Amino acid sequence: MCAECHPGPDYRVTCPRRDADYRVTCPRRDADYRVTCRGVILPGKSGKHWLKRPHRLRNQYTDKTDPTPDSPVFCFRKADLLIAKGKDDALEEEIDQSGEHGKISMPEAGAVGSEEKDFYRARGRYLKLPTVKQLGPDREYIFLFSMDGGAFFLLCEEMTDEQIPDGFEFKNIRTMRSEAYGPQHRLFAAITAYQLANWYRDNRYCGTCGTPTVHSETERAVCCPKCGRTIYPRIIPAVIVGVINGDKILLTKYAGRDVPFYALIAGFTEIGETFEETVQREVMEEAGIRVKNIRYYKSQPWGIVDDLLAGFYCDVDGDPTIHMDRTELKVASWCTRDEIVLQPTNHSLTNEMMTRFKMGLEC
Repeated sequence: MCAECHPGPDYRVTCPRRDADYRVTCPRRDADYRVTCRGVILPGKSGKHWLKRPHRLRNQYTDKTDPTPDSPVFCFRKADLLIAKGKDDALEEEIDQSGEHGKISMPEAGAVGSEEKDFYRARGRYLKLPTVKQLGPDREYIFLFSMDGGAFFLLCEEMTDEQIPDGFEFKNIRTMRSEAYGPQHRLFAAITAYQLANWYRDNRYCGTCGTPTVHSETERAVCCPKCGRTIYPRIIPAVIVGVINGDKILLTKYAGRDVPFYALIAGFTEIGETFEETVQREVMEEAGIRVKNIRYYKSQPWGIVDDLLAGFYCDVDGDPTIHMDRTELKVASWCTRDEIVLQPTNHSLTNEMMTRFKMGLEC
């Protein structure tokens, strides 16, 4: 799928040889693009080509990375993240060629910087974090991960209203997703940081003996100095299921949620259950349908609820009549490709799987 048409969470193409590149044609556009080991070369304006490099999130833990004054910091207050105020608080024309807009300093020039400046000009919701310099150097910070070579840290305390730097505000992490804050790689990094922040907060004491825990010096873990218990970040497996019936796919809306757009069947994996068994059980529980030909598509971490989502497609086995569980769903229906209404953003694996079916790609 063309990255210009639909830049989803992860459209990497693995090159079998480091020095090789090959051409991929988009089924929806006349132009094609080249995939190389260094990134994707897309047709640009005036016949020019733009090299779009994939963003890299490296989550290997190290205690040897110290924050600098310019290090970006994730500062959470429950489910709210401290970020720079958006364009609604200043005029768009205040952005100059250096990327300055009020108190918001955009990235330096270059491939990534241009991408993020364009996003900000278009959306006004650039997800910019405060730095150590703005929050104060005499605080406790924990290294979280690096992204595109830059280290990101977590502030290990909640900030009062009086301590909020000028030009910043707390924004709910779920609201940032629904309002399409970004760019996308920054939103995913924020969701991952939120998952780690909750884990650190919830494991300050040992669940076995109640002793205050300490950070491991060798891995992403906290340890009990008294009983020796080691606690790792919580990851909850779940499935997303595209149930196919010929030229139709099963779309749903969850009961009890104020979410206007469609989704797919989904659910958590139970203890002692395989992913394939989860697929069969969830489809039967929510829609009363048997399925076959279960095939794995791809996965996506989703730190808002500590999930690791595994996407699957499958086919109806027998009677396609829907028997909807109204405690789980408020809508369940078979939709043709033309009837599919996609979600407003490309952040979710669910939307990517729906898009793939809608465009007639292999599922």
